[in-house]
Amino acid sequence: MTDLEAALRRAVRGEVGFDTTSRALTTMDASNYRRVPLGVVAPRDADDVAAVLEVCREHGVPVVARGGGTSIAGQATGTGVVLDFTRHMNRLVGIDPAARTAVVQPGLVLDRLQDAAAPHGLRFGPDPSTHSRCTLGGMIGNNSCGSHSVAWGTTADSVRELSVLTARGRRLRLGQEWAGAPEGLRELADGELARLRTGFPDLPRRISGYALDALLPERGADVARSFCGSEGTLGVLTEAVVGLVESPRARALAVLGYADEAGAAEAAAGLLPLGPLTVEGMAVDLVPSTEGLPRGGAWLFVETGGDTEAEARTRAEAVVRAADVVDALVVTDPGGQRTLWRIREDASGTATRMPDGSEAWPGWEDCAVPPARLGGYLRDFRRLLTAHELRGTPYGHFGDGCIHVRIDFDLLSADGVARFRRFSEELADVVVAHGGSLSGEHGDGQARAELLPRMYGAETVALFERAKAVWDPDDLLNPGMLVRPAPLDANLRFSVLPREPVDVQFGYPSDGGDFSAAVRRCVGVAKCRTTSVSGAGVMCPSYRATGEEAHSTRGRARLLHEMLAGELVTDGWRSTEVRDALDLCLSCKGCRSDCPVEVDMATYKAEFLHHHYAGRRRPAAHYAMGWLPVWLRWAARTRTAPVVNALASVRPLAAVAKRLGGIAGEREVPRLAGETFSRWWRRRGGRPTGGGDLVVLWPDTFTEHLSPSVGRAAVRVLEAAGLRVALPPTLRGGAVVGDGTSRSALALLTARRGQVCCGLTYVSTGQLDRARAVMRRTLDLMAPVLETSAPVVVLEPSCAAALRTDLPELLHDDPRAARLAARVLTFAEALERHAPDWTPPQVNLPAVGQTHCHQHAVLGDAADRRLRESAGLAGELSGGCCGLAGNFGFEAGHYEVSAACAEDQLLPAVREAPDGAVVLADGFSCRTQLEQLAGVRGRHLAEVLAEGLE
Repeated sequence: MTDLEAALRRAVRGEVGFDTTSRALTTMDASNYRRVPLGVVAPRDADDVAAVLEVCREHGVPVVARGGGTSIAGQATGTGVVLDFTRHMNRLVGIDPAARTAVVQPGLVLDRLQDAAAPHGLRFGPDPSTHSRCTLGGMIGNNSCGSHSVAWGTTADSVRELSVLTARGRRLRLGQEWAGAPEGLRELADGELARLRTGFPDLPRRISGYALDALLPERGADVARSFCGSEGTLGVLTEAVVGLVESPRARALAVLGYADEAGAAEAAAGLLPLGPLTVEGMAVDLVPSTEGLPRGGAWLFVETGGDTEAEARTRAEAVVRAADVVDALVVTDPGGQRTLWRIREDASGTATRMPDGSEAWPGWEDCAVPPARLGGYLRDFRRLLTAHELRGTPYGHFGDGCIHVRIDFDLLSADGVARFRRFSEELADVVVAHGGSLSGEHGDGQARAELLPRMYGAETVALFERAKAVWDPDDLLNPGMLVRPAPLDANLRFSVLPREPVDVQFGYPSDGGDFSAAVRRCVGVAKCRTTSVSGAGVMCPSYRATGEEAHSTRGRARLLHEMLAGELVTDGWRSTEVRDALDLCLSCKGCRSDCPVEVDMATYKAEFLHHHYAGRRRPAAHYAMGWLPVWLRWAARTRTAPVVNALASVRPLAAVAKRLGGIAGEREVPRLAGETFSRWWRRRGGRPTGGGDLVVLWPDTFTEHLSPSVGRAAVRVLEAAGLRVALPPTLRGGAVVGDGTSRSALALLTARRGQVCCGLTYVSTGQLDRARAVMRRTLDLMAPVLETSAPVVVLEPSCAAALRTDLPELLHDDPRAARLAARVLTFAEALERHAPDWTPPQVNLPAVGQTHCHQHAVLGDAADRRLRESAGLAGELSGGCCGLAGNFGFEAGHYEVSAACAEDQLLPAVREAPDGAVVLADGFSCRTQLEQLAGVRGRHLAEVLAEGLE
């Protein structure tokens, strides 16, 4: 234990983390930069903060304040001690609706403040796209803005008073008329009045540098406002009084279509006199699908407000009339508006990939120019990109002249980094030529501080240095930011990654087979750190259950990054830190769809477990549940299911078996079916009937051995819809598609018996060699099916997802894998595509439950929604993950997190269900979780429809 760590542990009541994991989680923010801290402290209160500052000052160690870690310029990283305010100092102290103010701690997430203010008809004005995870402290440090700044300004416009600790331990209460000013600040400003009046560009999004002009007497000598945007370099915020604004009772969204980006940019400033709440811009190359958008190559999203829907609509229609547009759309439905806004909010992640899948990075994320000059600036910006042979997709706050863009810089090679520097220097000159600010929202950090002399001149930058010395004479707070900055091309987070591809098992087709590139996908926007999900969202259930960064998708990606770097996490694939962080990953695949950059942590976890346990004994659960298909087949072949069930019902025997198998003691062992689905199929004849399309029904492990009633119901419904149902062949060589077996004498003599399996349980436990062998055997069995046009209908969503994604990505060298993956359909998709004229039975009941996480992430549920609607099953299914997630919830040590995940969405939805509601759960895990935690029987949609047929 170092002297610094020991001193901090004696001095503070909050957590002190100098371990590898704590440090690895804070090496990066959402920028291109990386610094390895000495340790992390989560203070409990202002006294803890003061104690940390005192200890670090005595040891000469810098201090960096950190909120949600979503900063894009590098200012939330440092080499000293990082203060994490999100763990304890995250409270809303109080709201005064009459005064329209709130008192907040720095670690409070913005959405929590919005939730508390909403019942009073109030809100906090600024709203960055990261509103679900960014903190008020971070917003004050960066002077954040968001899409509503044309109406409500920047964070500085909403700050009333700030409680701040200086590096030397002084407690200040900052406000207007020099309130809380440190000694020497007023004298500094009084001596530079002319410079303060003339040296700062007058534009709505001037975030760069220190806001020293707020100290002018005609501006109220506002010390609190001048502190905003100082990026933690002047003092440490411990509490803030912020102003709230009245939230419009109704809103309308006018989406204006323009021929191109320049047309949209030039139109934006002309709409400001109409008093819109937002004027956001986006071009077609950033939109995955233009469905639901008006015609055009670029769009302005203009929001209006009013006391009534009619008033808001009238204002939106006035905007449309005033705009010279190709096409337009006015939306007043809140759900429709949310859908459209989600496109804009996800842009910060979507923009990290070019249309061809290549990487793009921040660095020039938020320059701002006067709105009237935006069109000309964008043209010059595009020309500069072309001159440097770079690509980027601008979007952002057109009404404020603020543009976000990610550019396909090559930050891995020396030549690419040199180009990054040349482009940055030239673009800074272009911004200044248009009267703009190098930063219009996210702060300067390391990305732009070096270039501040180009914007302000050397004398004003020298004034910034003098101001820093007044506040922090020892340069203890976030050194290297804003003044005396580190070079913009130093400390790049990619420089530590291996240059040669890492030997891996999966194909990583979207990353060119490069595992390092796959890990680099996580840029740190931290959508996985949200404490609630909207709609059918899933990511990240383990973070919502624990609240710990290590159990977020971003946290795990950071540890994998450090594992590849080898500097902090030094034992590679054998790392216990990475293993422990991945241990609570449910492999729900939610991040694959909900993460804006489609990080696939389930695949990364499987990859890691494969290497981590290579040549070593695995946990007992990997053998007990990873090999579940083998154990269940043995029980079926020996017809010992009744014996197994009887033994499992004897509690002492069950307890011993669970302990030996690494299964949580709180869990009940599911009962095996007395008759497997395949045996029932053969007993009823084993042949398809009817004259419709042939579909091959996949007998997954769960349907086959644990829930054969689902398979029987699916057969009945598919046949009622006029389809011919067959099961996959069970003999390799000479098998016949259509009866699930082979009747040829030659085939019986030469073929080998087998049973198809998607390999899911082996993949989820990282037994990839075994998974690959199982999958190849399955492809051999399915060879006759692949010679037909028959679809493969999979009832268990997790197995369908494994066949769609894991199969072709693990067997990327076998073309049959992609062919089988393309054949996989869900139950609802099969009915919709192959029996389009069939009308399902009218169940006419309310429905509750949860969309399976794998279905949400990989398969999609649009066909299921339409089928439920057609059958009269009313109601929306909840999002999230049931928490059992295959083997996860059964493993010892996971029960509490598993139950907490179920309590997040699923169990509350079921408890609040109306009488007579159907509880839908297509996944075996979901049904098991419902039964064991709530005593509720969930049913597959096929079972509900089969009952309706009766």
